Amino acid sequence: MTSAARMTSSERMTSAGRAEAADPVVGVTGRAGEKVSYSLASEAPVGLWSSSGVTLRTPVSKGTVRLDVTTHGFSAASLMIQRYVPKTHRWVDLDQRPVGSDHPEKGTFTFPVSVAASAGRPATVALRVQDIDRPGRLTVAASVNDGHGHTYRAPARSAVVDRPTTTITGWPDGTALARGGAAKEFTLAVKNTTKRAYPALNAGYFAYGQGSGRAVEPKDLVLQQYVPGHGWQRVSLLPGGCDPGMGAQLIPTAKTPLAPGATAVYRLRLAVADSAPVVKVDAGVSVGTGDTSFFYRTLPFEIRAQ
Repeated sequence: MTSAARMTSSERMTSAGRAEAADPVVGVTGRAGEKVSYSLASEAPVGLWSSSGVTLRTPVSKGTVRLDVTTHGFSAASLMIQRYVPKTHRWVDLDQRPVGSDHPEKGTFTFPVSVAASAGRPATVALRVQDIDRPGRLTVAASVNDGHGHTYRAPARSAVVDRPTTTITGWPDGTALARGGAAKEFTLAVKNTTKRAYPALNAGYFAYGQGSGRAVEPKDLVLQQYVPGHGWQRVSLLPGGCDPGMGAQLIPTAKTPLAPGATAVYRLRLAVADSAPVVKVDAGVSVGTGDTSFFYRTLPFEIRAQ
Protein backbone atom coordinates (compact mmCIF):
# COMPACT_ATOMS: atom_id res chain seq x y z
CA MET A 1 0.00 0.00 0.00
CA THR A 2 1.25 3.50 -0.69
CA SER A 3 1.54 6.02 2.12
CA ALA A 4 -0.45 8.69 0.32
CA ALA A 5 -2.28 9.22 -2.96
CA ARG A 6 -0.39 11.77 -4.99
CA MET A 7 -0.56 12.84 -8.63
CA THR A 8 1.75 11.16 -11.12
CA SER A 9 3.75 13.23 -13.61
CA SER A 10 1.23 12.54 -16.37
CA GLU A 11 -1.65 13.56 -14.11
CA ARG A 12 0.14 16.82 -13.30
CA MET A 13 0.43 17.59 -16.99
CA THR A 14 -3.27 16.83 -17.49
CA SER A 15 -4.13 19.15 -14.62
CA ALA A 16 -1.85 21.84 -15.97
CA GLY A 17 -3.30 21.64 -19.45
CA ARG A 18 -6.94 22.12 -18.56
CA ALA A 19 -8.52 25.32 -19.82
CA GLU A 20 -9.63 27.70 -17.10
CA ALA A 21 -13.05 29.33 -16.89
CA ALA A 22 -11.59 32.82 -16.46
CA ASP A 23 -8.19 34.46 -16.56
CA PRO A 24 -6.63 34.90 -13.10
CA VAL A 25 -6.42 38.41 -11.73
CA VAL A 26 -2.77 39.37 -11.40
CA GLY A 27 -1.85 42.53 -9.53
CA VAL A 28 1.34 44.47 -10.09
CA THR A 29 3.76 43.86 -7.22
CA GLY A 30 6.93 45.51 -5.96
CA ARG A 31 8.27 49.06 -6.21
CA ALA A 32 8.76 51.22 -9.29
CA GLY A 33 12.55 50.98 -9.03
CA GLU A 34 12.63 47.19 -9.07
CA LYS A 35 13.43 45.58 -12.42
CA VAL A 36 11.78 42.37 -11.23
CA SER A 37 9.42 41.81 -8.31
CA TYR A 38 7.91 38.63 -6.92
CA SER A 39 4.77 37.97 -4.89
CA LEU A 40 3.69 34.89 -2.94
CA ALA A 41 0.64 34.27 -0.78
CA SER A 42 1.58 34.14 2.91
CA GLU A 43 -0.15 30.77 3.34
CA ALA A 44 0.11 27.76 1.01
CA PRO A 45 -2.02 24.89 2.38
CA VAL A 46 -1.04 21.38 1.28
CA GLY A 47 -3.01 20.26 -1.77
CA LEU A 48 -4.32 23.72 -2.70
CA TRP A 49 -3.05 26.12 -5.35
CA SER A 50 -1.76 29.37 -3.84
CA SER A 51 -1.33 32.59 -5.81
CA SER A 52 2.04 33.92 -6.86
CA GLY A 53 3.36 36.22 -9.57
CA VAL A 54 6.26 38.01 -11.23
CA THR A 55 6.26 41.69 -12.25
CA LEU A 56 8.84 42.93 -14.79
CA ARG A 57 9.79 46.59 -15.27
CA THR A 58 12.55 46.18 -17.81
CA PRO A 59 12.51 44.95 -21.44
CA VAL A 60 13.30 41.26 -21.72
CA SER A 61 14.07 39.56 -25.04
CA LYS A 62 14.25 35.77 -25.04
CA GLY A 63 15.09 35.92 -21.37
CA THR A 64 14.52 33.54 -18.49
CA VAL A 65 12.77 33.95 -15.16
CA ARG A 66 14.28 31.76 -12.44
CA LEU A 67 12.74 30.82 -9.11
CA ASP A 68 15.18 29.40 -6.54
CA VAL A 69 13.16 27.48 -3.97
CA THR A 70 14.12 26.46 -0.43
CA THR A 71 11.75 24.27 1.56
CA HIS A 72 11.65 23.44 5.27
CA GLY A 73 9.80 20.31 6.42
CA PHE A 74 9.25 18.78 2.99
CA SER A 75 11.20 18.06 -0.20
CA ALA A 76 11.36 20.58 -3.03
CA ALA A 77 10.50 17.69 -5.37
CA SER A 78 6.96 17.68 -3.95
CA LEU A 79 6.42 21.31 -5.00
CA MET A 80 4.60 22.29 -8.20
CA ILE A 81 4.73 25.76 -9.76
CA GLN A 82 2.74 26.71 -12.83
CA ARG A 83 2.40 29.84 -14.94
CA TYR A 84 -0.69 31.04 -16.72
CA VAL A 85 -0.56 31.50 -20.50
CA PRO A 86 -3.24 34.06 -21.47
CA LYS A 87 -3.06 33.18 -25.17
CA THR A 88 -4.18 29.59 -24.56
CA HIS A 89 -6.01 30.20 -21.26
CA ARG A 90 -4.07 27.35 -19.68
CA TRP A 91 -1.78 26.68 -16.74
CA VAL A 92 1.52 24.99 -17.65
CA ASP A 93 4.23 23.48 -15.44
CA LEU A 94 7.49 25.34 -15.05
CA ASP A 95 10.70 23.54 -15.92
CA GLN A 96 12.02 22.07 -12.67
CA ARG A 97 15.58 21.11 -11.77
CA PRO A 98 16.72 19.73 -8.40
CA VAL A 99 19.90 21.23 -6.96
CA GLY A 100 21.18 17.76 -6.06
CA SER A 101 20.60 14.72 -3.88
CA ASP A 102 22.57 16.36 -1.07
CA HIS A 103 20.05 19.21 -0.94
CA PRO A 104 16.52 17.82 -1.32
CA GLU A 105 15.20 21.04 0.21
CA LYS A 106 16.37 23.10 -2.77
CA GLY A 107 15.07 23.31 -6.32
CA THR A 108 15.01 25.62 -9.32
CA PHE A 109 12.04 26.47 -11.55
CA THR A 110 12.39 28.44 -14.81
CA PHE A 111 10.35 29.71 -17.73
CA PRO A 112 11.14 31.76 -20.85
CA VAL A 113 9.89 35.32 -21.20
CA SER A 114 9.91 38.16 -23.71
CA VAL A 115 8.17 41.43 -22.81
CA ALA A 116 8.43 45.11 -23.69
CA ALA A 117 8.15 46.18 -20.06
CA SER A 118 9.27 49.40 -18.39
CA ALA A 119 8.89 51.20 -15.07
CA GLY A 120 5.83 53.00 -16.45
CA ARG A 121 4.38 49.91 -18.11
CA PRO A 122 5.11 46.86 -15.96
CA ALA A 123 4.31 43.37 -17.23
CA THR A 124 3.01 40.61 -14.96
CA VAL A 125 3.05 36.83 -15.16
CA ALA A 126 0.52 34.90 -13.08
CA LEU A 127 1.94 31.92 -11.18
CA ARG A 128 0.54 29.43 -8.70
CA VAL A 129 2.25 27.16 -6.19
CA GLN A 130 1.23 23.87 -4.56
CA ASP A 131 2.90 21.46 -2.14
CA ILE A 132 1.60 17.87 -2.24
CA ASP A 133 3.55 16.47 0.69
CA ARG A 134 3.86 17.76 4.26
CA PRO A 135 3.56 21.10 6.04
CA GLY A 136 6.53 23.38 6.66
CA ARG A 137 7.79 26.60 5.16
CA LEU A 138 8.62 27.74 1.64
CA THR A 139 10.99 30.52 0.50
CA VAL A 140 11.27 31.65 -3.12
CA ALA A 141 13.92 33.97 -4.58
CA ALA A 142 13.08 35.21 -8.09
CA SER A 143 15.45 36.60 -10.73
CA VAL A 144 15.38 37.36 -14.45
CA ASN A 145 18.01 37.21 -17.15
CA ASP A 146 16.94 39.89 -19.63
CA GLY A 147 18.60 38.27 -22.65
CA HIS A 148 21.09 41.15 -22.92
CA GLY A 149 23.61 40.00 -20.35
CA HIS A 150 21.90 41.44 -17.27
CA THR A 151 20.44 39.52 -14.34
CA TYR A 152 18.09 41.24 -11.90
CA ARG A 153 16.96 39.81 -8.57
CA ALA A 154 13.84 40.32 -6.50
CA PRO A 155 13.55 40.16 -2.71
CA ALA A 156 12.78 36.64 -1.51
CA ARG A 157 9.28 35.82 -0.31
CA SER A 158 8.13 33.12 2.14
CA ALA A 159 4.93 31.24 2.87
CA VAL A 160 3.71 28.97 5.63
CA VAL A 161 2.71 25.55 4.30
CA ASP A 162 0.01 24.10 6.57
CA ARG A 163 -2.89 21.64 6.43
CA PRO A 164 -6.07 20.75 8.36
CA THR A 165 -5.67 19.04 11.72
CA THR A 166 -6.78 15.42 11.52
CA THR A 167 -7.37 13.12 14.50
CA ILE A 168 -8.49 9.53 15.02
CA THR A 169 -10.14 8.29 18.20
CA GLY A 170 -11.35 4.86 19.28
CA TRP A 171 -8.71 2.71 17.61
CA PRO A 172 -5.90 1.94 20.10
CA ASP A 173 -2.73 0.00 19.38
CA GLY A 174 -3.24 -3.75 19.62
CA THR A 175 -6.84 -3.69 18.43
CA ALA A 176 -8.20 -7.18 17.67
CA LEU A 177 -11.49 -8.20 16.05
CA ALA A 178 -13.12 -11.60 16.35
CA ARG A 179 -14.63 -13.38 13.38
CA GLY A 180 -18.39 -12.90 13.53
CA GLY A 181 -17.97 -10.63 16.57
CA ALA A 182 -19.10 -7.13 17.42
CA ALA A 183 -18.05 -4.17 15.30
CA LYS A 184 -15.37 -1.75 16.50
CA GLU A 185 -16.38 1.91 16.27
CA PHE A 186 -13.89 4.73 15.66
CA THR A 187 -13.97 8.34 14.52
CA LEU A 188 -11.98 10.32 11.97
CA ALA A 189 -12.21 14.11 12.44
CA VAL A 190 -10.79 16.74 10.08
CA LYS A 191 -10.70 20.32 11.35
CA ASN A 192 -9.72 23.01 8.87
CA THR A 193 -7.15 24.97 10.86
CA THR A 194 -5.95 26.83 7.75
CA LYS A 195 -7.29 30.16 6.47
CA ARG A 196 -8.47 28.61 3.19
CA ALA A 197 -11.52 26.51 2.37
CA TYR A 198 -10.74 22.94 1.33
CA PRO A 199 -12.86 21.93 -1.68
CA ALA A 200 -13.46 18.35 -2.78
CA LEU A 201 -12.54 16.97 0.63
CA ASN A 202 -12.33 13.19 0.50
CA ALA A 203 -11.41 10.37 2.86
CA GLY A 204 -10.60 6.74 2.21
CA TYR A 205 -10.05 3.46 4.03
CA PHE A 206 -7.73 0.63 3.00
CA ALA A 207 -6.85 -2.84 4.29
CA TYR A 208 -4.43 -5.62 3.42
CA GLY A 209 -3.91 -8.96 5.13
CA GLN A 210 -2.06 -12.03 3.86
CA GLY A 211 -1.88 -15.26 5.88
CA SER A 212 -0.53 -18.73 5.25
CA GLY A 213 -3.87 -19.73 3.75
CA ARG A 214 -5.38 -16.84 1.80
CA ALA A 215 -5.51 -13.07 1.78
CA VAL A 216 -8.26 -10.99 3.37
CA GLU A 217 -10.92 -10.18 0.79
CA PRO A 218 -13.65 -7.49 0.70
CA LYS A 219 -16.26 -10.08 1.72
CA ASP A 220 -14.35 -10.64 4.99
CA LEU A 221 -14.74 -7.09 6.31
CA VAL A 222 -17.88 -5.09 7.03
CA LEU A 223 -17.16 -1.34 7.00
CA GLN A 224 -19.99 1.03 7.91
CA GLN A 225 -20.27 4.80 8.22
CA TYR A 226 -22.82 6.76 10.19
CA VAL A 227 -24.70 9.27 8.04
CA PRO A 228 -26.83 11.78 10.00
CA GLY A 229 -30.49 11.29 9.15
CA HIS A 230 -29.84 7.91 7.55
CA GLY A 231 -28.07 5.88 10.25
CA TRP A 232 -25.32 3.36 9.60
CA GLN A 233 -24.60 2.79 5.91
CA ARG A 234 -22.48 0.00 4.39
CA VAL A 235 -19.34 1.28 2.65
CA SER A 236 -18.23 -0.95 -0.21
CA LEU A 237 -14.66 -2.20 -0.10
CA LEU A 238 -13.21 -2.80 -3.55
CA PRO A 239 -10.25 -5.04 -4.44
CA GLY A 240 -6.93 -3.37 -5.17
CA GLY A 241 -5.72 -3.32 -8.74
CA CYS A 242 -2.25 -4.86 -8.29
CA ASP A 243 -2.33 -6.75 -4.97
CA PRO A 244 -4.84 -8.49 -2.71
CA GLY A 245 -5.49 -5.31 -0.79
CA MET A 246 -8.75 -3.36 -0.83
CA GLY A 247 -9.95 0.19 -0.43
CA ALA A 248 -13.06 2.34 -0.08
CA GLN A 249 -14.02 5.97 -0.50
CA LEU A 250 -15.89 7.18 2.57
CA ILE A 251 -19.22 8.95 2.21
CA PRO A 252 -18.68 12.74 2.02
CA THR A 253 -19.88 14.56 5.12
CA ALA A 254 -20.90 17.67 3.17
CA LYS A 255 -21.36 18.83 -0.41
CA THR A 256 -19.67 22.17 0.23
CA PRO A 257 -15.97 22.97 0.79
CA LEU A 258 -14.64 22.61 4.34
CA ALA A 259 -14.54 26.22 5.55
CA PRO A 260 -11.82 27.57 7.85
CA GLY A 261 -12.64 26.51 11.41
CA ALA A 262 -15.12 23.85 10.31
CA THR A 263 -14.80 20.15 11.14
CA ALA A 264 -15.72 17.11 9.06
CA VAL A 265 -16.50 14.05 11.18
CA TYR A 266 -16.50 10.48 9.85
CA ARG A 267 -18.03 7.96 12.30
CA LEU A 268 -17.00 4.47 11.27
CA ARG A 269 -17.25 0.93 12.51
CA LEU A 270 -15.61 -2.25 11.31
CA ALA A 271 -16.59 -5.89 11.83
CA VAL A 272 -15.13 -9.17 10.60
CA ALA A 273 -17.20 -11.84 8.87
CA ASP A 274 -17.18 -15.51 9.89
CA SER A 275 -15.36 -16.35 6.66
CA ALA A 276 -12.29 -14.20 7.39
CA PRO A 277 -8.86 -15.82 7.78
CA VAL A 278 -6.99 -15.45 11.08
CA VAL A 279 -4.29 -12.92 10.12
CA LYS A 280 -2.81 -9.56 10.99
CA VAL A 281 -4.22 -6.79 8.83
CA ASP A 282 -2.45 -3.63 7.71
CA ALA A 283 -5.19 -1.02 7.47
CA GLY A 284 -5.57 2.71 7.66
CA VAL A 285 -7.21 5.91 6.46
CA SER A 286 -6.21 8.81 4.25
CA VAL A 287 -7.70 12.28 3.81
CA GLY A 288 -7.14 14.67 0.94
CA THR A 289 -8.51 17.11 -1.56
CA GLY A 290 -8.81 16.27 -5.22
CA ASP A 291 -5.92 13.99 -6.17
CA THR A 292 -3.69 14.88 -3.22
CA SER A 293 -3.65 13.28 0.22
CA PHE A 294 -2.57 15.50 3.11
CA PHE A 295 -3.10 12.92 5.90
CA TYR A 296 -2.36 9.21 6.26
CA ARG A 297 -2.56 6.99 9.34
CA THR A 298 -2.20 3.23 9.75
CA LEU A 299 -4.83 1.43 11.85
CA PRO A 300 -3.58 -2.16 12.00
CA PHE A 301 -5.57 -4.91 13.70
CA GLU A 302 -5.58 -8.65 14.25
CA ILE A 303 -8.32 -11.02 13.20
CA ARG A 304 -8.91 -13.70 15.83
CA ALA A 305 -10.95 -16.87 15.68
CA GLN A 306 -12.97 -15.90 18.78
